[in-house]
This record gives sequence, C-alpha cells and structure tokens, in this order.
Amino acid sequence: MTLSRRNFFGIMAGTGSMILGRTKKATAWESKAPDNPYACLVDLTRCVGCRKCEEACNQANHLPPPDISFDDKRVFDTKRRPDDSRYTVVNRYYGGKKNEQDELLPTFVKIQCMHCQDPSCVSACIVGALTKKDNGAVHYDVSKCIGCRYCMVACPFEIPAYEYHNPMTPQVRKCTFCFEKISKTGGRPACASVCPMEAITFGPRKKLLDIANKRIHENPGKYVHTIYGEKEMGGTSWMYLSAEPFESLGFQKLPLAPPPKLTETIQHSLFSFLWSPILLYSVLSGVMCLKNKDDKGGSHES
Repeated sequence: MTLSRRNFFGIMAGTGSMILGRTKKATAWESKAPDNPYACLVDLTRCVGCRKCEEACNQANHLPPPDISFDDKRVFDTKRRPDDSRYTVVNRYYGGKKNEQDELLPTFVKIQCMHCQDPSCVSACIVGALTKKDNGAVHYDVSKCIGCRYCMVACPFEIPAYEYHNPMTPQVRKCTFCFEKISKTGGRPACASVCPMEAITFGPRKKLLDIANKRIHENPGKYVHTIYGEKEMGGTSWMYLSAEPFESLGFQKLPLAPPPKLTETIQHSLFSFLWSPILLYSVLSGVMCLKNKDDKGGSHES
C-alpha cells in the first residue's frame, strides 16, 4: 500500500468521523448554573468611594491590614486589583461626565470575584476544589486544592490570587461571597450589609434583574441601558448598573457564552470514552507501520 498525502488524510478523516459519531451523544453541553441563586446588584451611581465595603470584607475574612488606611483617599490615585490579601477593592474612574461647575465627576467601581453562573475556574479545576453552589457562591475547598492554578489561567476576570509568599500551605484566595454567613444564618455578604449608600443590593438574582430593569426604565437618562453581568460569560452573580459606558470604567467587553460551553464540549468529544484516544493512537501507529514498509520496499527496489 502506498501512503500518499490523500490516503493519509482520508484515513484521519474517517477515524475522526468514527470517533465523533460514537461520542455525539456525550458532547451536548448543559449549563450547571443554579436557577435563581443569590446575587448582588451594584449601582455605581450611588457609590461614593467610602471603602466601607473593603473594610467590612477585611474584617469578615480576617485579612491583614491594608497598606493605606481605609479612610485615606490617596488610594484612588492608583488602580488596584484584588489579591491574596484583599478580596475586594474600589477604584476611581473619570468617564467624562461633568457637574455644573464643569468639573469631572468620578465614578467608583467595586471589584471582586463575579461568582459566574457557569464558572470557568470550576470547569478548569481538575480536583473539584472549586464548585458553584446553589446559593450563588463559587466555593473554594482548600482541602482538595493541589495548587495547579489552572483556575487563575481560566478566569476571564483575572480574579483568583495565589499565596506565593506562603511556601508551606499556599491557597488560592478570592471573594467567598460570605458563603458561611449566607448558608448558615441567611445573612448578607459583609460588603452589602455595611454600604451606607445602599449601592449594593443583595437578593435572588431574578429579583435583582427586575429591580435593575425598573431603575433603567424609570430613569432612562440616568443609566446606560445595560446590566453588566446579566449575560456576560453566561451571567454572573455580581451585576452592575452605571451612568457611564462600562468600557470606560475598566469593565472588559466579554462574550456572552460561558467558556465551559466550548471547552467542555471539546473535552467530552475527545475523551468521553477511554477507547477514543486509544483508537486514535492505534490508527496513527498503523499508518506509521505502513509508511515504514513502503519506505523499506522502495529502498530494495532501488
């Protein structure tokens, strides 16, 4: 048998069709998102940058004291990100709106884990250390974590942080959504409980979407007509209203489909059955054997 380029690709196409055909039933992706989890709606038009949410989060999670005190406004001179010692931060942006004195008006933006409906970090975790709970939280189980940090690579919001300074018992750190407090006492996250301007509303996700749509409908000139987090990446448990375009406030423009819909479909297609990779490698081995025979036959004829 002479192994031509056309024969090679013919064999591979046939093998691929056979594998995909037999695994077709296993490739249909289904969302694992809870139907109506708890969520938080942040109205950025109400936030005054008091950083009470940062302080409450720090105390609730027993985090180290900040480098700059919570009442020091100089912190807004530098854009910050959540890390292993601070689960939420507030940044200041100037989107372009001005007051009557022609002065730029600041918009303050709270950042934390978005607790996605179909989280990429959960899909990427190979040991199940991260799980999406029915109450809305993306929960981290340190007893299962092996420190692979795939969650950090997978997160589209770049939130999970690793304790590189802790060589003995490092953890992946992020906002917990005050999981224990919500689960056991039915309470609210610490940040939502303390906000003096009621910029953070906590409740069932569907109810919060109704509230957000009502505010936009009743004040069409006040808000951009988008609820950030309603659909981005399949939806999140933290959602935002704003008077400024979200792109001017540090929010990423992200696709609507949850990333696991693509990655898990590919994974299941290739590895749903143990024999799929075995069959593929067997065919490749057979192709190589045929090629070697042809090469030897050609050398004898010459």
